[in-house]
Amino acid sequence: MDFITEEQIQKYRQDGYLVLERFFSPEECDALRERMAVIVERMDVPLHCRTEFSTEQEEQLKTQGSADYFMSSGDKVRFFFEKGVFDSQGDFLVPRERSVNKIGHALHASEPVFKNVTHSPKVQELSRKLDFKQPVVVQSMYIFKQPGIGGEVTPHQDATFLYTEPLGRVMGVWIALEDATEENGCLWFIPGSHKTGITRRMVRTPAGTFPRTQFIGSERTYADEKFVMAPVKKGSLILIHGEVVHRSAMNSSNHSRHVYTFHIMESENTRWSAENWLQPTQELPFPSLYT
Repeated sequence: MDFITEEQIQKYRQDGYLVLERFFSPEECDALRERMAVIVERMDVPLHCRTEFSTEQEEQLKTQGSADYFMSSGDKVRFFFEKGVFDSQGDFLVPRERSVNKIGHALHASEPVFKNVTHSPKVQELSRKLDFKQPVVVQSMYIFKQPGIGGEVTPHQDATFLYTEPLGRVMGVWIALEDATEENGCLWFIPGSHKTGITRRMVRTPAGTFPRTQFIGSERTYADEKFVMAPVKKGSLILIHGEVVHRSAMNSSNHSRHVYTFHIMESENTRWSAENWLQPTQELPFPSLYT
C-alpha cells in the first residue's frame, strides 16, 4: 500500500508541508492518549521544575533557555506547563491534566507506545518515499493545547531551534490525536516559505553564562493573509519542512487539541549544530528511524 503518492511528494516539496488525512487509526490515537493520561496522573514534578512554557521570545529565553530542566530534557520525559496554572505556593490551580502545555523530549525512546508509533512501518515507508537515507529521531513531544488556555504559538521555523548544515535536513511529523480545528488551534502555514532560508537562531550561550540560550537575528514579520489554515481530522499526519513558517492560535474552544509530534533528521552528510539547545547524549544518541 502506498502511504504517499508522487503527486503528494511534489506538493510537499513545493509547499513545505503536507496533510495526509487519517494516516493513523482512531485506535492508534486512543492508545497514545490513554498512555499519556497515565503519565500525567503519575507525574511527580518538583516545585523548582514547575517551569511555565511560552513561545514569546523573551519568555522563551527566561523560562526555557535559563532552566536546566529544559536544557537537559533531550533524553528524558519532562513536563512543561501553561501559564497561570500554579498559585504562589506552586500548587495546581487547575486539575493536573489541564495544566500541562507539553511533555518532551524523549517519548520516542522512553515510552514503548510512542516508540512504536514513531518507528511504525507506515512512518518508515513514508520516509523512504521522501528519500531519507539515514534518518534519525532527534526529539518528540506531546502537545496538549488545553481548552480555553492552550497558548498561541507565534510564527516560527523549526530550523531556528533545530539547525543543521546544510539546511533542509529536518522534518517534523505532526499527528493529530483529536480533530484540529480553527477554534481549538489548528496549524497555519505559509506555503513555499521553506525556500527563503531562516533569519533567526536560538543557540546555546557559553558554559556558565546566563541565560542558557540566546537568539541570533530576528524573526521576519509575516502578513496574516499569507497563512493558509490546515484543519485536520483525528489520525491525520502533517509533514512539516524544517524551514516552513507556521503558527497556531490560542485554543479558544472547550475542546483540547492533543498532538504527538517528532522530528527526524537526514543524518547522511549532515552536521547537527553543536550550538543547538538539543544535543544527543551518551545515554541517548539520536536513534535511527529505520529498524
